[in-house]
Amino acid sequence: MLKLDHLTVIAPSLAEGVEHVRRCLDLDVPFGQRHAYMGTHNHLLQLGDTVYLEIVALDPDAKHPGRARWFGLDDQGRVRRDWDAGYRLRGWVARTDDIDGVLEGREAIFGRKVALPMDNPSFDFAIPDDGSLPLDGGAPCIIDRRGKPRSMASIADLGARLQGFSLEHPEAEAIETLLRGLSVDRPPVVMQSGRQCYRARIATPGGVRELC
Repeated sequence: MLKLDHLTVIAPSLAEGVEHVRRCLDLDVPFGQRHAYMGTHNHLLQLGDTVYLEIVALDPDAKHPGRARWFGLDDQGRVRRDWDAGYRLRGWVARTDDIDGVLEGREAIFGRKVALPMDNPSFDFAIPDDGSLPLDGGAPCIIDRRGKPRSMASIADLGARLQGFSLEHPEAEAIETLLRGLSVDRPPVVMQSGRQCYRARIATPGGVRELC
């Protein structure tokens, strides 16, 4: 079974990502970490039950990792176009304890298993060869933490709690079929729409708000 691990706001810059989440949730999400092995960095926020929100962007001060970055962040033109068009909550990550089994016969969707960090691996992440999002974000990225749960100690808890999230998609039936086949726990509610759009309902100290 796959479990919801985290939601991802994919931003042209961390400053823009943090400001967007501030406008949506009225919360200032603190800095998380740098990923030297991917040339990216993030801000992180707990959403309850070991689920969290990641605001991720290319790190302009980092060296190129020597391979495609995750979350489509090598294509900064596309990231900017999506951002300006309002596609900001762009995807999510699902956790498994058997990434090889999940990827078998599905590498065309999710990509190949990459052990990270490369010099001292502690988890595996599926990344398409070009670094793009699986099904342009319609399918989750896959992570395997090798039996060790993600520590929440380093992630800020500002009282935000995820109540549910949804995906509007032009091929809703196909996405639902894929998620059922993967036995995903806490998947998004998928609805037919002419465009792809994620929305998350999040309870905050100031009330229930929507992040999209």
